[in-house]
Amino acid sequence: MRYGDGGGVDQVERVRREQVRQQAAELFAAGVPPLAVAQRLEVSTKSAYQWRRAWVAGGAQALVSKGASGPDPKLSEQQLVRLRERLERGPAAAGYGEDQRWTLVRVVALIATLFHLRVSITTAWQAMRRLGYTAQMPIHRAAERDEAAIAAWRRYQWPALKESPPGKTHGSASLTSAARR
Repeated sequence: MRYGDGGGVDQVERVRREQVRQQAAELFAAGVPPLAVAQRLEVSTKSAYQWRRAWVAGGAQALVSKGASGPDPKLSEQQLVRLRERLERGPAAAGYGEDQRWTLVRVVALIATLFHLRVSITTAWQAMRRLGYTAQMPIHRAAERDEAAIAAWRRYQWPALKESPPGKTHGSASLTSAARR
């Protein structure tokens, strides 16, 4: 079934799609033909006809969402709550003193410790996404970094390098450019 905006698969989008199907059920009950329903709700005609068949067979209840496709998640909502609480304490509380970042390998080990459950890195990544975590790029700076020297270079030397030499025009890299002939 197609939706005018391209659709999505998260819980919010699933609810929105179910609302569209329920609107279709109301329109079918009012006697609106499937082509008009498809046009009004900005869905494909194929979807409208499928919904009409399902509605005729089982009423509005037949158009209720069946939940997310695919297998059920490995971690339940209660387990996710416990995992979030444990993650918020930080890696140091889990015995990782040298580096204060949660890596997926560490999350897999934490899930194994907390729930006695063996999961893959992909499952850990999905659990982190369900919790609202995103991938972060750490900022590494050299220990020898001299901020004062960097600031002076940016202020005095960079502007001179940025300027074009006088009288020089910018050319084109295009092989068909008149400037290259």
